[in-house]
Amino acid sequence: MIATGSDVLVGGRWQPATGEPYTVVSPATEEIVAEVTLPSEKDVGAAVEAADQVGRVSWSRLAVDDRIASVARFCAAAEAGLDEIGHVWALEAGMPVRYSRTLHRFGAVGAWNAALECAVDALRDDVRPSPLGETVVRREPAGVVAAVMAFNGPLVTTATKVVPALLAGCPVVVKAAPESALVMRIVAECAAQTLPEGSLSILCGGADLGRTLTADPRVDLVSLTGGRRAALEIIDATKARFARTHLELGGKSPALILDDAPLDAVLKSLVPGTTGGAGQVCALLSRVLVSEKRADELVGKLSEAVDGLTVGDPLDPGTRVGPMINAAARDRVDGFVDRARAAGAEMVAGGRRREGPGFFVSPTLLTGVERGSELARDEVFGPVTAIQTYTDLDDGIALANDSSYGLAASVYTSDRETALLAASRIEAGSVAVNTFGPTVTAPFGGRKGSGWGRETGPEGIAEFTELKQIVIGPGV
Repeated sequence: MIATGSDVLVGGRWQPATGEPYTVVSPATEEIVAEVTLPSEKDVGAAVEAADQVGRVSWSRLAVDDRIASVARFCAAAEAGLDEIGHVWALEAGMPVRYSRTLHRFGAVGAWNAALECAVDALRDDVRPSPLGETVVRREPAGVVAAVMAFNGPLVTTATKVVPALLAGCPVVVKAAPESALVMRIVAECAAQTLPEGSLSILCGGADLGRTLTADPRVDLVSLTGGRRAALEIIDATKARFARTHLELGGKSPALILDDAPLDAVLKSLVPGTTGGAGQVCALLSRVLVSEKRADELVGKLSEAVDGLTVGDPLDPGTRVGPMINAAARDRVDGFVDRARAAGAEMVAGGRRREGPGFFVSPTLLTGVERGSELARDEVFGPVTAIQTYTDLDDGIALANDSSYGLAASVYTSDRETALLAASRIEAGSVAVNTFGPTVTAPFGGRKGSGWGRETGPEGIAEFTELKQIVIGPGV
């Protein structure tokens, strides 16, 4: 078992956690990995108090250059621990070390480096003329931020949500998932070594802890990465006090494959785009759209590629797909597949439950998925891909948009003009051409039921600011 403390980072200082014990179980072996103590509502109150009374004054009023220097030290400490974080993440969440190595290097490190580089420009005053005199347009910290995070990418979410908020001058209280307790302990240790008092608290716990945090009247902005149910609860909890919300929710992202796309090249990004993180990825390409005349060719090649993926021990560098986070997640995925098959879909790859311990689901492809059906409409959050056919480009784009989500999409084609045309017509916050996105250097977020607000890029820092105009009249 991993040795862990029973303390929690509150306002940059360690204090004993006052909540219930929690057992960390490996999703791959079902063995106990660690025993931890979760924070309680009392710890939430202490964290918000530190942010409101200390961070709001000391951190928010710190010069931008000084904030950047402090956050840079925090990020450098986390980067130095990437190997340990990847190992621990494999143990507690079942994410393969091969997957985390790529995700953390290009996702987390890429995101916080980009944020550090653009922070000065993103927060610089803009001076404009006006009929009343010179006007300074200034971005000021939005206030105390509650950052609510899911289990499926705690380090990346730290980079895309917590780092920009800190750079903007906001003290942050993180509510991470209990399934991230060990990874976030490492992140908290990095913060305790590098960030000043009051700037950051890190709490891991369940939904009730999040409800207490988001309902606190001292919280000015709630930023969520999670599901629709949590988003609706947050909207209800914050609407009476008009607190701002930023919601990065799920998706049912399409991969639109046009007839001129070379399938061997397509598979290089389509396979990881449909199976990464055992499908527990918000931007997962969970709908593959192909023309009727190329469907058989695509199904054959994609089935062979998916069936060839190594499913197993997340600590093995050769493993491509690890387990689901827990038994409930595995059973939920199995239920989606069973209902789709009962409705007439054909399973052409995967669908095998691995013998022995662990919450494994083999990457699964289904054809004959009807438009408007559950599998075509709802987020599975598992390695299950619906393959659907279209007649022509207009029909393909209509099919891509036939969803209440609008987070991400991919278009595969050899024609740049057609790619840009399709990208402009697809209703999603991010569209990748001949690859799987999004990038962490440009604003990323959803449309429709995938939420609102943007993360990453200078716009991701601006998300945590309030605009103020300062009009300078005569005599100054």
